[in-house]
Amino acid sequence: LQLVESGGGLVQRGGSLRLSCATSGFTSDDYAIGWFRQAPGKSREGVSCIDLTDASTLYTSSVKGRFTISRDGAKNTIYLQMNSLEPEDTAVYYCAAYYTIQAMCVIDDGPYEVWGQGTPVTVSS
Repeated sequence: LQLVESGGGLVQRGGSLRLSCATSGFTSDDYAIGWFRQAPGKSREGVSCIDLTDASTLYTSSVKGRFTISRDGAKNTIYLQMNSLEPEDTAVYYCAAYYTIQAMCVIDDGPYEVWGQGTPVTVSS
């Protein structure tokens, strides 16, 4: 299993970015994919997740209404559309995956088994 993030960069406050998580090696939809972020000097934080079986999603409160997680099954890619970005969103963003048959994903990083290398996002004020 492999995850590769892309799409990070520098953006001004109020701007938008779309992160991509290209997946490979997954043989079924019994997985959840999550996006996490880690800002300098802070612990890793769960941002959003999507269950590949039923496309159910979950967001941390600070990004609700601003970020949208989605899946392109044909491209085996998970996206994180980030709008109305704030300097507080500055972090390295990671996607991760875990095997599950539960209906709802979680944004607690405990169950996640496979991680990408991360893509940096910087929001300037």
